[in-house]
Amino acid sequence: MFRATLKSLLARKVRLILSGLAVVLGVMFVSGAFVLTDTLGRSFDAVFADAYAEIDVNVAGKPKIAVSEAEGEQVAPAFPASVVDRVRGVPGVATATGVVVADGARLIGSNGKAITSFGPPQLGENWTGESDLLQLRQGRAPQADDEIVVNAALAEAAKVKVGDRVGALTAFESKRRDFTLVGVFGYSGDRDSMGGVNEIMFTTPAAQRLMLGKPDTFNSVAVRAADGVRPETLRDEVAGALGPEYEVKTGEQLSADASAGLKEGLSFFNKVLLGFAAVALLVGTFLILNTFSIIVAQRTRELALMRAIGASGRQIIGSVVLEALAIGLVASVLGLGAGVGVGALLAFLFGRFAGGLPLAGVGVPPVAVVSAFAVGMVITVVAALLPALRAARIPPIAAMQDVATPDRPLTKVTVSGAVVTAAGGGLLALGLTGNAGGNALPVILGGVLLSFIGVALLTPLISRPVVSLLGALFAWSVPGRLGRLNSGRNPRRTAITAAALMVGIALVTGVTVVLGSAKSSIAAQAEDTVDAQLVISGAQTGPRLPTFDPAVVDRAAALPGVNAAVGVYNDVATVDGDRTYVNAVTDLAAMAKIYHTTPKSGTVAALRPDQVALSVSGAEKLGKSVGDRLSVQLTRGEGQQTYTVTAILPDDRSIGSILLPKEAAVAFTNPQPFSALVQLTPGTPVSQVQPQLEALVADSPEVSVADRASYIEQQTSGFDTLLTMIQILLALAIVIAVLGIVNTLALSVLERTRELGLLRAIGLRRAQTMRMITVEAVVISVFGALLGVAVGIGLGAAVVEALKDEGITDLVLPWSQMGTVLGLAALVGVVAAVLPAIRAARINVLGAIAHD
Repeated sequence: MFRATLKSLLARKVRLILSGLAVVLGVMFVSGAFVLTDTLGRSFDAVFADAYAEIDVNVAGKPKIAVSEAEGEQVAPAFPASVVDRVRGVPGVATATGVVVADGARLIGSNGKAITSFGPPQLGENWTGESDLLQLRQGRAPQADDEIVVNAALAEAAKVKVGDRVGALTAFESKRRDFTLVGVFGYSGDRDSMGGVNEIMFTTPAAQRLMLGKPDTFNSVAVRAADGVRPETLRDEVAGALGPEYEVKTGEQLSADASAGLKEGLSFFNKVLLGFAAVALLVGTFLILNTFSIIVAQRTRELALMRAIGASGRQIIGSVVLEALAIGLVASVLGLGAGVGVGALLAFLFGRFAGGLPLAGVGVPPVAVVSAFAVGMVITVVAALLPALRAARIPPIAAMQDVATPDRPLTKVTVSGAVVTAAGGGLLALGLTGNAGGNALPVILGGVLLSFIGVALLTPLISRPVVSLLGALFAWSVPGRLGRLNSGRNPRRTAITAAALMVGIALVTGVTVVLGSAKSSIAAQAEDTVDAQLVISGAQTGPRLPTFDPAVVDRAAALPGVNAAVGVYNDVATVDGDRTYVNAVTDLAAMAKIYHTTPKSGTVAALRPDQVALSVSGAEKLGKSVGDRLSVQLTRGEGQQTYTVTAILPDDRSIGSILLPKEAAVAFTNPQPFSALVQLTPGTPVSQVQPQLEALVADSPEVSVADRASYIEQQTSGFDTLLTMIQILLALAIVIAVLGIVNTLALSVLERTRELGLLRAIGLRRAQTMRMITVEAVVISVFGALLGVAVGIGLGAAVVEALKDEGITDLVLPWSQMGTVLGLAALVGVVAAVLPAIRAARINVLGAIAHD
């Protein structure tokens, strides 16, 4: 039986390769995700190990608010310079160096634009001298407060050289300040940067003022242990001397913590790639299921003959499953190899994108190998299981007669599809309405999966009438009528082929509906509620929001033709013990005027330093009303501050739920406003005021002045970028679906060899034969596209309905995209039909008639 199975497998190499290719692509994503994260993880381990190699113990202030990598920058509070002396006096300390290091130092290049970073921080530091790790390559150390040195990678990116007068933006001064570049430094091993980080180093007094906002302060102490003193022992001694307000760690701990934080962010990319791998494998399951179903149908007499000469049903099942295992094994090996290549390529691109991250050698972690073979082989076997069970039921008598595979009733599959679809819809409702607790995402994904499977099971019921209707468009010719009949002759086969295409198109359509609705809702809300003709802001191109000098807001308000101007600050804070986002505004009364906001209770006036305004939902969540007090801990605050609620405002997501006075912004992570709304007096043209505002922010190259329409477009452009990325990744699922159509047609042509020979014998020409196969492919692919568009609209509309409370109130259907999808589906059908159609046209008429 084993030899017979092996010969049968080798006899159908091409068709099985096509079905195995779907598994290869899915496994490639799975293994590539793990190779990518493993390679980058080890690369960051090496970078941070080098960065902290010369530190035995590090002292830092304990952060007031813990912030994850995904949420933004972790702010270590500044502490007095006297702490360095205290550390220096601890027994076992050889040296203790006060260090200033903070994100937010941006060099302005020779083209007048600030150098941006899409991942690594942009650090401002104090120069503490050369070491075995860091050496000056050109120039000298900074000696005056208007002198700086930068790392070689930043100098190259900015196209500046020693002796140039260059501009920079810092954490506590968002307007340009000019410095003389007196030196360029690099790192051991001929590295231009440490992991792609941009670094500007100042004198210590300048770094304290510009990066910490306070003179005579540091936010870190680098400690070297005396000879014979273990870092762990010294850490405990220093921690005991300083008390619980400080975090004291060894260099190894710092390296591990820094690397772990970045790996947490990398896990997001891992999950994204695994998600798309799951989609590819789901589509591949349909393809393999269809392939084995057709093969089993074609081998009816062969399998029946095996039964007649003594093969048991179990052996028949084993034969089909063995074929599936062989395909899964080969596909897993190829997918793993492709995944290693893709993972290495993505790691290389990430390293280049991150500013030249030195990559560790590409490795294949055990989890990549295990997952590749587990996923590849399990998916293939599961997809082949139903056809295997069907093969085992073939009676031996079938070998004695010509057997056509009869259509089976659709009752069972329809009932099963209805049940599974209902279960998927129930899970989606549970997850989208927020009733799944902390398991919302798994519940939603489970609902989507069950919904796809349920729709696929229901598809045979509707395939015959819909396919017949679509085929009517081509019924004006004999090949068109034959293609129409062929596409509807086996509803199950047509349904599975179309369902594979449906999955990818449904996901693209659903995401388009959600993102389009969100974009439209945000734009409409801004148009309806914000009565500001000009907005000062910058496009975020890195982890930090672009900010500008707070004095710009006051100067803008004083310009002729300006009715009101309000600056907005943003940060994470702890409010009554719960971490949340807060805003600060320069003038609450101006904010209310611009947003046409009437308070639900309290009064709208400029907030005093001890007052706060809440939205209705914010007040309900905190259980507060006008006159109540709440405590707020800010990221740079010395301690908790108490504020009195002075107004409850209507909900508006663009305003925020907690509004603090402008004085609170001094203790924010970024103590400058990230945007300002400017309302003009009636009749004042935008062209009159905009140039004057642009002059006010001339020293802030990251910031621009835009009219309301341009600002809204800028804020919603991210949706278009996200949609493009998703469409590119989901294109893989559509490619697999196209392979499914090719495979189905190729097997169908083989199955109908005698039929095609008879058609040719009675006068069907080769060109007509090709048109017949093409019509069949086009009808199936357009049916799959229609199904995908319908399911995608349903899923997208359900998500939009669930997000109404989040401000997504407009349902936008992508009509133009849906038309494009249907047009491309027809093109896909034509492309998919090329090889099967050529094969059908080349059939030898006499040989085909004699074919058994």
